[in-house]
Amino acid sequence: MSEYLVLIYEDKAAMDNVDEAAMGKMMQGHTDFGENNGKSIRGGNALEPWVTATSLRKNAAGELLVTDGVFVETKEVLGGYYVIEAADLDEAIKIASQIPAPFGGLEIRPIRVFD
Repeated sequence: MSEYLVLIYEDKAAMDNVDEAAMGKMMQGHTDFGENNGKSIRGGNALEPWVTATSLRKNAAGELLVTDGVFVETKEVLGGYYVIEAADLDEAIKIASQIPAPFGGLEIRPIRVFD
């Protein structure tokens, strides 16, 4: 079995304006996902809104630069994640396809194992 990180991306404009009913439906979808896939889920969390992000970079001199905001300005922002266990990518896709992402999409990345 392998572990996969499933990143949940959301359209920031849509999430900034989501109504209570749509938010409730999305949250129920996450509850349902957890109940239906508990044996495969190794972890996960929602993230605070994108406006709370802090980015770190080092300049050419090696000095740390700390800035408010997301690392790269995009239409979609990272809203949360799950770590799942699956036999292969096909099974990971089958599991991840159940994650509600009504205002964006998902990215699946295998977690690298170092020997």
